[in-house]
Amino acid sequence: MRKNYEMDLCSGPLFRQILTFAFPLICSGVLQLLFNAADIVIVGRFAGSDALAAVGSTGSLIALLVNFFIGISVGVNVLVARFYGGNDWKDAQETVQTALITAVAGGGLLMVLGLAVSGPMLTLMGTPEDVLGQAVLYMRLYFLGMPATLLFNFGAAALRAVGDTRRPLYFLTISGVVNVCFNLFFVIVLHMGVAGVATATVIAQYLSGGLILLCLSRTEGVCHVDLRHLGFYREKLKRMLQTGLPAGVQSSIFSIANVLIQSSVNSFGATVVAGNAAAANLEGFVYISMNALYQTCLSFTSQNLGAQKFRRIDQVLVRCALIVSVIGLVLGNGAHLLGPYLLALYSNDDQVIFYGMIRLSVVAVPYCLCGMMEVVSGSVRGLGYSILPTLVSLAGACLFRILWIFTVFRQFHTLLVLYLSWPISWVLTVSVHLICYLIIRRKVFDLSQYAGSA
Repeated sequence: MRKNYEMDLCSGPLFRQILTFAFPLICSGVLQLLFNAADIVIVGRFAGSDALAAVGSTGSLIALLVNFFIGISVGVNVLVARFYGGNDWKDAQETVQTALITAVAGGGLLMVLGLAVSGPMLTLMGTPEDVLGQAVLYMRLYFLGMPATLLFNFGAAALRAVGDTRRPLYFLTISGVVNVCFNLFFVIVLHMGVAGVATATVIAQYLSGGLILLCLSRTEGVCHVDLRHLGFYREKLKRMLQTGLPAGVQSSIFSIANVLIQSSVNSFGATVVAGNAAAANLEGFVYISMNALYQTCLSFTSQNLGAQKFRRIDQVLVRCALIVSVIGLVLGNGAHLLGPYLLALYSNDDQVIFYGMIRLSVVAVPYCLCGMMEVVSGSVRGLGYSILPTLVSLAGACLFRILWIFTVFRQFHTLLVLYLSWPISWVLTVSVHLICYLIIRRKVFDLSQYAGSA
């Protein structure tokens, strides 16, 4: 029996359902980034440009280490949604229980890894000497919150799989407000600098993880978890990893390419690093809004595959692609148009704003291409083919960017040339993803039932 916070994604008016499902996801992502932006704004305004550069220089390395594990949560979403769409409640509940145990164990491992490699990796990336110490301190404190971070992401993935995107939004709102309050107290009142920002983030991470755990223990639907009788099911873990591991590898590969790009940015000095960090944070608002359509496409496709609604899967992809294009065009170009004013929120240094605008002009304006790439990838992954989009992304985006750095960028050593690797890679990757979808749908869809599957 479905509860009122769950959503049947296999029937009803599709366009309205997509917007209803995606809107809380967009709000969740935007709120999360607003709170992250508050970290950067507060540290930049009240602790100086070096502190801003220190926090900004850690972003790509944190993503490299964290995104692999968060990518595995895609497997949770796909598996729970498929069981839910097929009315297989028992298997869905076993998957949720296994996911929580995996999240805590993976978070502990990630915490140890982050503490161990922060210093050596930031040094290897060529982080400027004048900000290296603060960057290492920030990362080591940040990784203390990893068990809670993965717990929230895996729990939220399970809730999204059954159509519940509202409650994770509520939990993020609460934890985000707490984060900002502690930021202001630690940085402005106690003058803790980057240590204060990191400490506030860790407190917020454990609050959000605790709230999602409390939610799952008290809910009465498919996602109910009895904390006294948690079960671990190896078969469910295996199936989660079959989908989630390739997604995690893809996220990490993207992060490797971005780490190399960050290293290239570092070669231009602390002022450029600060401008790049501020612009990247602004772009994050555009990306996270588009990524909500990736998650929407993933959940809708998985549920409808479980229910064998093949025609509806095509319709999901078309509508998600149209919506994500509008979001990317409006927000990406809006970020560029308002760039000088928005970047001024992060720093009052004219040079920081100047270098931030270079990035926005190249990356933010065509950002809709990235959204298209994500949506088509989500559809392919929702159909049960997770390795293929990973391989496509490896070749079309990551490998291309790495080759670009060691060839074109080495020959023409400018920020503009460096940033051009992003939009070119998006065009290549979305084209191949679309070809893969058209091939896979012929294999997966039962064409004899296609006409009546809407």
